[in-house]
Amino acid sequence: MLQVLEQAATRLHKNYPYFHPLYAGQMLKPPHPVARAAYALATWLNPNNHALDGGRASSQMEIEAVRELATMFGWTTHLGHLTSGGTFANLEALWVAGQIAPGKTILASSQAHYTHHRISGVLQLSFDAVATDTRGRMSLEALEARLQQDDVGTVVVTLGTTALGAVDPLPQILSLRQRYGFRIHVDAAYGGYFTLASNLGAEAEAAYAELPQVDSIVIDPHKHGLQPYGCGCVLFQDPSVGRFYKHDSPYTYFTSDELHLGEITLECSRSGASAVALWATQRLLPLQRGGEFATMLEACRSAALELYRRLHASPIFLVSVEPQLDIVNWAVAGDTVEESSARVRAVFNAAARKDLHLALVKLPREFFPPKTWPQFNLSAENTPYVTCLRSVLMKPEHLAWLDDIWERIQYAGEESFQP
Repeated sequence: MLQVLEQAATRLHKNYPYFHPLYAGQMLKPPHPVARAAYALATWLNPNNHALDGGRASSQMEIEAVRELATMFGWTTHLGHLTSGGTFANLEALWVAGQIAPGKTILASSQAHYTHHRISGVLQLSFDAVATDTRGRMSLEALEARLQQDDVGTVVVTLGTTALGAVDPLPQILSLRQRYGFRIHVDAAYGGYFTLASNLGAEAEAAYAELPQVDSIVIDPHKHGLQPYGCGCVLFQDPSVGRFYKHDSPYTYFTSDELHLGEITLECSRSGASAVALWATQRLLPLQRGGEFATMLEACRSAALELYRRLHASPIFLVSVEPQLDIVNWAVAGDTVEESSARVRAVFNAAARKDLHLALVKLPREFFPPKTWPQFNLSAENTPYVTCLRSVLMKPEHLAWLDDIWERIQYAGEESFQP
């Protein structure tokens, strides 16, 4: 065993240092030590939360942990459970949406996660993408124009898009619901926990304040919730949607008359260890405004705003939009889009040589209006997308490390202009 574990540890050296503040590329955040310990503790039993027989204690811990997530969103009643991740959680939400409004179309913004389009195909539901504004948020004008076709069953509102961390205008979409009568599903897989933060901008704050009014919510504790992969969660405001899950199994459940989680999930076997880890983390770090957990989120947001400020003041870098959460995107000055994109890749590589790991993303050029990009006129070029650098400042330590991060970004930027 020791020899095999040594080999495994050696193979793992090939990873990036995902746990470190100098890794700021993808949505990777180290689990809290209490989550790791509780998860490892539970794996000695290896409970399966599909049925009470397989996860007696861990099923109850899941119910309690999920209730705390629902309470965080302002719900006093709910139906919900953990999943293997956001993809399956969103699948369950859209599956229920299709059961309630069969034959109706699913709408999501063009900046929503691609999984909604793919899931709709799996469920054989019609799907349309709605255009965004120049800040990456769902366009209300485009949404209403599509709603006028009178065939929409559900609108997916994203609170924290993958590329920009953009927050769709939920208050205005709720107003449209009163007129057009559709369900609202909120994909907050990435951004859901920011409902606890006290340093959001006014528009984002207003959107999170309206979460009690929506029909379903997805959140991923394995992103900002300090959990190991995979741990997602789907929540429904109306507990009666449990009727769509009802089934009779003659061979799986036989010792309890109580409602068990296997009766309100599409997944069968599910890790009870994930529930134990989440339960323990929320005991140590309660989900409340002003608490230690909320303060961590606020540090992430502060780090993103400070990086944006420095990038905006730089003559080398060109920012797209001010971050609404903790994701920052920027490009590099150039006489053409192609030259800018080449320099972006050079910055990406130079930063990595300095142990700063970023990500690359292609953004619609509309996110860079010509008036904010004097180096060249995007409207005169036949290039629909601009290659950008992306940083996800989702570790609270990013704020303390920002000077070190900025030093490396500046170095990489200057390198990109060298012949």
